[in-house]
Amino acid sequence: MPEVEVSLPDRIDSEIARLVDQGEFLNREQAVEELLSMGVSAYAPAETTDEPDEDLFTQMTDDQQDPAARTDEGDDYAF
Repeated sequence: MPEVEVSLPDRIDSEIARLVDQGEFLNREQAVEELLSMGVSAYAPAETTDEPDEDLFTQMTDDQQDPAARTDEGDDYAF
């Protein structure tokens, strides 16, 4: 496993120590590994459920709504 050295602000270091002390993690190494993994996965590209051959233009026009066809009740004119 590669080793990495990082410098953390005091407040982050204190938060990690607090989480370990509260029993959220077994030790500091596990805490840092899991917290970094969660942070990296937050930036991972979201998986799409769209078919790869779906036409983008058709999807965009299908998603649009005609303002004249709206049935919002209680719509008052506002200026």
